[in-house]
Amino acid sequence: MSWGQDTVDTIRDLEYVRRRLGDEFVGRERAVRLLQLAVVCREHALLLGPTGTAKSELISALARYVEARHFSYLLTRFTEPSEIFGALDFELFRQGTYQVRTEGMLPTAEIVFLDEVFQGSSAILNTLLTLLNERRYHNGARAESAPLISLLGATNEIPDDPGLTAFSDRFLIRLQVEPVGGTDLERLLQVGWGHESRRIASAVQSAERARGTGTAARTGADRAAGTVTVERLGRLSLRLKDVDLDPVLGEHRALVRQLLIQGVRLSDRRLVRSLKLVAASALLRESRTARPADLWPLAHIWTDPADRTTVEEAVQAVVEKHGGEPSRRHRPDHEVLLDAREISAPLTAGRRPSEWSVIEGLHRLGDLSRELRENPPVNTQTEAELSRIIAEVNALLDQFE
Repeated sequence: MSWGQDTVDTIRDLEYVRRRLGDEFVGRERAVRLLQLAVVCREHALLLGPTGTAKSELISALARYVEARHFSYLLTRFTEPSEIFGALDFELFRQGTYQVRTEGMLPTAEIVFLDEVFQGSSAILNTLLTLLNERRYHNGARAESAPLISLLGATNEIPDDPGLTAFSDRFLIRLQVEPVGGTDLERLLQVGWGHESRRIASAVQSAERARGTGTAARTGADRAAGTVTVERLGRLSLRLKDVDLDPVLGEHRALVRQLLIQGVRLSDRRLVRSLKLVAASALLRESRTARPADLWPLAHIWTDPADRTTVEEAVQAVVEKHGGEPSRRHRPDHEVLLDAREISAPLTAGRRPSEWSVIEGLHRLGDLSRELRENPPVNTQTEAELSRIIAEVNALLDQFE
């Protein structure tokens, strides 16, 4: 039996959003797919990685396409709860009632992005703990329902603090976000400049409207193109319970046992909720029946970053065994070194290279270095030679200063 037309239409609109975001954000296809699963499952996701990797822009674009109320904030140790949840209503306070004005703040948002999410004070994180799990915000003496769909957090690393374990565990999905670098440098620059051009145009138009010299209302071309309403997304989420998971339960149990035997730490909550991600993977294929290849999101439910590679490899082995999408294969050390030598050869051939070619070469060598970090070489001389080549190219760059 097929899904109803409303469900199919929403799935296909979400697929359209996925393709649009995949085109807009170079090298972020996996991140887009996981964010898509997060909002369908009404779960929370954690993006790990350095600044400047378009995490906040990606999440803002997602919120725009699904027409959700969006709240975004950078947390620091000095962030006050009022900056996140709202300021005290002084009129009510004078009458003896403690209540916060939450309009436009996190408790009324549907998709939330918190950068440096673990930097918040204990007052902020403890309040978020209840809000993430129960979708309720305790506003003075009242407990208010929160419309939160997903909270998406970003951090450079997960702190090794037992006091943050419960809060960290609320983020079912984990993704390590790396810079695109030289992997697809030409497309990155092309698409990135398109973003910058639109941002400049938007800033100019905003300034004109503020001065009263621009148009009174935004045109259709300016207006953010939303394709999925929150109401339709909610109806789609209800369809998760109708997906038949029986065909994958055996593989799921075997995979979980394997990970636990290998010492991977996964809470009961994560193991149970991971099935929701599998159901969403099948649902977004417009299928009522899950198959083993739909287990791919489990590669992103690890708790300890040290377990990431173990979990990813175990899940990917099951996915590929059943015809799922193959991952990028690790190459032998000698192939990485051959690439490094090929990149550096024209730069060190004797004649002075252009500054741009040296910079691009460094980007590409950086990608090779990251590849070796993700798959440590058997022979330590491999990493040493790559480091030597990078140092030579860096020395070339110094000549332009």
